[in-house]
Amino acid sequence: MSESKNDPEPAPPSNSKTPAEVWKEKGNKSFTSGDFDSAVASYTEAIELDRTNHVYFSNRSASYGGLSEWIKSAADARECIKLCPLFIKGYYRLVTALIELNDLDDALRVVRRGLQIDGSNAQLEKLMRQVKVRKAAEKKRLSSTEVTSSASSGSSTKPRTADEAQAKEIMDLQEQFISTNREYNVVNANISKAQREQKMADLTMGELSKIEDSTKMYRGIGKMFMLSSHKDCINHLQTSIESERTLEKDLTQKKDYLEKRIKSQQINIQELTGTLRRKQ
Repeated sequence: MSESKNDPEPAPPSNSKTPAEVWKEKGNKSFTSGDFDSAVASYTEAIELDRTNHVYFSNRSASYGGLSEWIKSAADARECIKLCPLFIKGYYRLVTALIELNDLDDALRVVRRGLQIDGSNAQLEKLMRQVKVRKAAEKKRLSSTEVTSSASSGSSTKPRTADEAQAKEIMDLQEQFISTNREYNVVNANISKAQREQKMADLTMGELSKIEDSTKMYRGIGKMFMLSSHKDCINHLQTSIESERTLEKDLTQKKDYLEKRIKSQQINIQELTGTLRRKQ
């Protein structure tokens, strides 16, 4: 079962929990049972004992959210991010609180910061769409007010609807999807190239092992050839093989990341397209 972003961060297994972790565990149990007041009290005790643990602030932020105390929820989420800028749940909690407070401009800035850390995070991308749709609706409302106030002068303005904003969001996501696929294909090609280079170096290493150590030989450097010892050639090939292996490993990690991003973008496009069709 996947973990919900609204769930508190679980306590790590330990034979000897610190007092702060004991309070955190109590808070988790209260949160799970829906007793958010008790959860806030327990997490507060944990924070009093250890104000450097970002998870305690994150969990209390979620508890304040359960009580719809969004100002306090936002404050704790900000402290969580301050203590650990790479903790994605902190961004999720802060954006959620800011949306509830209708601070859409700040929510958009925060969600973009979170996506800079984890660009394929489906929860943050979903929040990004929510913020943009709400901003478009707010813009429509303001535009409608302006149209009404200027009706006496005969001027009119056609406001941009939320559906139009969603359609534009779909187009933006499709462009991102195409770009990510293009990058994925380049990475795939570079992985194949690194594997070929390793294979060629391995074959050359095998041939060199058949030659006497005292044999002088030439090693290619760009368009030139340099007289080298047998040992130097072996060392150069070993360095080359290790370099290509490292490159292949890095590229494979990037490929895995891009695969997740492509899948996330596909889901986002399908969700948005489905929502737009249901409205039509």
